[in-house]
Amino acid sequence: MQASGFRDTGRFMLRPARPGVYTPTNLARLMRCLDPQGNIALPIRTRGAASASTDCNQSPTGTVIQTTGLNRIIRIDTYNHTVTAEAGVRLGTLVSELAKQGLELIGNHEQMERTLGGALASPCMGPGIGDRASYLSSQLMQAKIVTAGGKIMNISEQKKHLLNAFRLSYGLLGVIYEATLQVRPISTFSASHRSLCVDRFSDIVDRLSTQDVGLKFYLLPHRNRVYVDVRRYQTVAGNAYETPWKIKDWGESTVLPHVFKSLNRVIPIPSVRYKLIDGISAATYGLVNSKLVNNGNNVAATGRRRRKKPRNLLYSTWCFPATDFSLVVKAYVDFCQQTQQNNGYRCDMPAVGFRVSKDSSALLSPSFDEPVFALQTTSTQQRGWDDFVIDLAQFAENWGGTPLFSQSRAFRAEHATQNYSTRLDFFRKIRRQLDPENRLLNPFLAQSFA
Repeated sequence: MQASGFRDTGRFMLRPARPGVYTPTNLARLMRCLDPQGNIALPIRTRGAASASTDCNQSPTGTVIQTTGLNRIIRIDTYNHTVTAEAGVRLGTLVSELAKQGLELIGNHEQMERTLGGALASPCMGPGIGDRASYLSSQLMQAKIVTAGGKIMNISEQKKHLLNAFRLSYGLLGVIYEATLQVRPISTFSASHRSLCVDRFSDIVDRLSTQDVGLKFYLLPHRNRVYVDVRRYQTVAGNAYETPWKIKDWGESTVLPHVFKSLNRVIPIPSVRYKLIDGISAATYGLVNSKLVNNGNNVAATGRRRRKKPRNLLYSTWCFPATDFSLVVKAYVDFCQQTQQNNGYRCDMPAVGFRVSKDSSALLSPSFDEPVFALQTTSTQQRGWDDFVIDLAQFAENWGGTPLFSQSRAFRAEHATQNYSTRLDFFRKIRRQLDPENRLLNPFLAQSFA
């Protein structure tokens, strides 16, 4: 689908622009999509793998630019440890190609089906080890941008403030076409695992949040169980085999959702169904994490190289201050149990969380001022989910949670404005300068960014 090249001279009448999805395959076509003289429906939103759980990349009455056609890895520099790639390259593909050269991304990031551009323009997090390993966007060194006016803009570390604004900018400042990231030689870490009750986890989480470790956990609120994964770089950490990590990822992200979806369909009695679901979850996480995975690296631990996000998985992610998380985790368990008692709804998948270091490299970083814990609530249960995430958003707001514009369902714009404070005001000023006609601003994002 291509924008019309005709001009309205009075002799010819252009037909009204229709909503649609454009998939440009090179820079020239991307620039034409954003050309103000083109007959294209507004607003324009950019979409990669469509992994967002909010409407940030939707434009039902306008135009969506799908970046998956921009999928070239342009250059891997093994001397300077950098990689340059187009925005539509899948993270899993990028990880695989880097590994062939003995390199890896800095940090261990979730959702390998995501595109590079989407992972730079919105939070792509994971249990990274070190202060600059939590967000993929932290590794962005320079980028080629197509502005809302269809022009090329090059930004680099020499334009630090502008680069910080483009990191986690949700496509509101322009469309990322090409990006250069800092990478590093593959490094092996040790992975230790513990199964704890919620109270015991609450006792130690404050101490773990201040250590130089990668911390990931799986929370079963209805079974009073937390499975903790702590990762450390060591001088001699042993060999990192990829197969155990593949089995772990396969069990967690493929087997469990499919099994639970089937159980929800064939077992009508909730008490029997959920007892079985919790037992399967506990057995899976206890066996896979404790017995199989002892050493790893950021290549092995990224999981399967999916082309699409897993089906049937619903999720909403919030970030909570690390200083309060020992209280938040217990309050979250009470919230889940009370919700099931009052409304009959509960998530069938464990909640997944990880520590995110303080990072001010992005203007809209959720951990700009302090470390946070990202807590992702996940379920395959569609019926009742929409009401549940409204209650979850209220819970998160009461406990000082910071919303992610692409991943936090049902957040209030007023709460987001309060959390991001003066940084959001500054971002709005930059956005108005780069997109004065609001071509890239859809109604959902306008609530917070207009």
